[in-house]
Amino acid sequence: MFRFELARQPVLRRLRCCIRPASLVTAFLFGIVASPGLGAAAYPSPSNPLEATTSDAARQDAVRSIPMDRIADEDREKIKTVLSNVSIFRRMPVRVAECDPMLYLFVVRHPDVVVNIWELMKVSRLQLRQIDEDRFELREPGGAAVNFEYVYKGHDLHVLYGEGEYSGPLMTRPAHGRGILVLKCGYVRETNGRYYVTSRLDCFLAIEPLGIELLGKTVSPLMGKTADNNFIQTVAFVGNLSRTAEQNTAGMQNLATRLRHVSPEVRARLIDVVGEMAKSSDAAGRPNHAEQTEVARRPVDRLER
Repeated sequence: MFRFELARQPVLRRLRCCIRPASLVTAFLFGIVASPGLGAAAYPSPSNPLEATTSDAARQDAVRSIPMDRIADEDREKIKTVLSNVSIFRRMPVRVAECDPMLYLFVVRHPDVVVNIWELMKVSRLQLRQIDEDRFELREPGGAAVNFEYVYKGHDLHVLYGEGEYSGPLMTRPAHGRGILVLKCGYVRETNGRYYVTSRLDCFLAIEPLGIELLGKTVSPLMGKTADNNFIQTVAFVGNLSRTAEQNTAGMQNLATRLRHVSPEVRARLIDVVGEMAKSSDAAGRPNHAEQTEVARRPVDRLER
């Protein structure tokens, strides 16, 4: 049990929120989203560009955002394979969270840290393990088995490629698929020194024809909304993680030492990041870390289409 207190609440209790992370990656990589291809009503192109959509305009914009010329040849071919046979596309709703940019980049590039915290909180039974540099393996009790890798990493853009299968209880046989996630983010620093991060996630999925038929018989239109809510709640959780790290440095650093399903190097780096955040906070919000300073100098990305 964690004894460090923040506003009379243990660190893990403060971090707890109503999230449903168990189906997040499954939703992204195995078509558990509303789609015309699955016989469900797609979201129309919304008048509000911050809402979720499956429109052709959003899809074309997402494709253009992938920096193909800066991706390795082997990975570029994988991406082209998915893009040439897209079964499902979805742009998740754009979200804004108050979050330290350095911590945001850290958890985006080390998702096993967030999942391990969820395990400690007992809100998820996901198993996400790093198997190599930029490569991860995910297993979900609900039936998902996914291997994914980062094929491009930048301050404001990350591209992931994944392969796997889904064999849920409603399906008579496994569905195989390949997917691409494109995470675009923008940073702004307000006059009071607080940072806000805008996140937009585009998802492409290519499912084998047999999988399309099976999913079409089992997936309801509500699953698209479930995927959206999971993304919204996950971004909110990262914001909560940042606030907790800033206000209870010792508690968060102690929490980092309890993460047994991440490498010692990643644990040590998380402790350092939290320490740097504390120093920045003591300096009245003035960033004193190279990565944070570089982010602060960048123009704000409004994530316009």
